[in-house]
Amino acid sequence: MKTIIFSVLCFSLALSFSQNIQAKNNNQKSNSLPVVVVKPATYSKLNDEIEALGNLEASESIIVTSKVTEVATKIEFDDGQKVKKGQLLVQLRDAEQRAQLRIAQVNLKNNERELNRIKTLVEEQSVAELEQDRLQTAIDTAKANRDSALADLKDRQIKAPFSGVLGLRKISVGSLVTPGTEITTLDNISTLKLDFTIPERYLQVLKPGKVVEALAVAYPGEVFKGKVKSIDTRIDPTTRAVVVRAQLDNSESKLLPGMLMTIDLIKETRTALIIPESAIIPRQDRQYVYIVNDKNEVVQQQVEIGLRKLGIVEIVNGLKKGDKVITRGFLKVRPGDKVQPQNDENFTYESIKQGSVA
Repeated sequence: MKTIIFSVLCFSLALSFSQNIQAKNNNQKSNSLPVVVVKPATYSKLNDEIEALGNLEASESIIVTSKVTEVATKIEFDDGQKVKKGQLLVQLRDAEQRAQLRIAQVNLKNNERELNRIKTLVEEQSVAELEQDRLQTAIDTAKANRDSALADLKDRQIKAPFSGVLGLRKISVGSLVTPGTEITTLDNISTLKLDFTIPERYLQVLKPGKVVEALAVAYPGEVFKGKVKSIDTRIDPTTRAVVVRAQLDNSESKLLPGMLMTIDLIKETRTALIIPESAIIPRQDRQYVYIVNDKNEVVQQQVEIGLRKLGIVEIVNGLKKGDKVITRGFLKVRPGDKVQPQNDENFTYESIKQGSVA
């Protein structure tokens, strides 16, 4: 009996030792598998774009000057002030013009009274009609003199021709203002014009209403959207390009005229199968990727690529949605190898679109 018990005990110990050795070997084998980073292919909206550089201009912009030479008696604005159309900016000396206007108004009233007085006499034929004609001519002349004096008076009031934002004030009270004197600037920046050039080969896709997305160095990562408003009617014979004008909303007044913008003119938007650009393995004129299948085995797959953008590439043929492509670590594996796949949690297609992942 003791012999049987001893034999069973020895067998159990041997079996346990053998299982431990096998488990250890399996763990060592598992731990020896190369680790690769994978990302599944997925469908996403992709913009086919034309890149360009452009400059911003105010939708309306003038240098405020005077029509006449006169001394400034009042200044009714401050630097950078927002003004409405017709708002008074500068009052010039106008005493003489006011006097001329009063004289013209008095002469007009006198001639009108005289005409009213002789109308009855003309009807009674006590006064010749020639006198009535003379007074009518005098009234017409007096009206012309009144209108001229009123225009001269208005020329002494410098007003905003449109609503906008004023620049820096360049004159003071008592300054002699002439037609060549810069008083300030006035810009309407609620909407801005964005002018840029596009090669003539893209003429067939250019038309008003196309969406543009613009970036400014002053606001990293912020996209300003607008639409094409007009296209120039001539091609530059030197550059073989055409000037395109887009309109951007600037209701928050973040953008200023003169800023340089990086522009993407969107030709079309479509849904495409995309993968990280780092997964592409170029070999001569062909493109390949490594896929990790359900058995964690590496499979080489030839693909046909389409549009390339920063960090991503469109797959036209060769993959389907959900295929896990290796983005990092494919240099240490070969087709048929078993691997330990890890998801690339730091890589998102949304971050690529926003430019936060290179």
